[in-house]
Amino acid sequence: MTFFTVKDLPGKDMLPGVVRRAVYLEHVMMTFFDFAPGSVVPEHSHPHEQITYVVQGAMEFHLGEQTQVLRAGSGVLCPPGVPHGARVLDEPTVALDGWYPLREDYK
Repeated sequence: MTFFTVKDLPGKDMLPGVVRRAVYLEHVMMTFFDFAPGSVVPEHSHPHEQITYVVQGAMEFHLGEQTQVLRAGSGVLCPPGVPHGARVLDEPTVALDGWYPLREDYK
């Protein structure tokens, strides 16, 4: 695949109210998330670097000891191994994540 449209990528129900789509090459990966209002990504950590960018909507994002509401146009840098999670606020939310290394479990 060289060109794509996000809505045409296969979606995976990741958690209640959370749908994930992914594109990747050998060394880079992006995931696109659709979140229903009120959905929750429980606190977790992983060995990957993660950059999250909110395209639409809003979520309360917890990273380590910090909490901030992310709205369209804002994001967060998640270093490897740092616990983080999110709670989507009262509107549908769309976010994209960049990963290094690739999340093999997201392919």
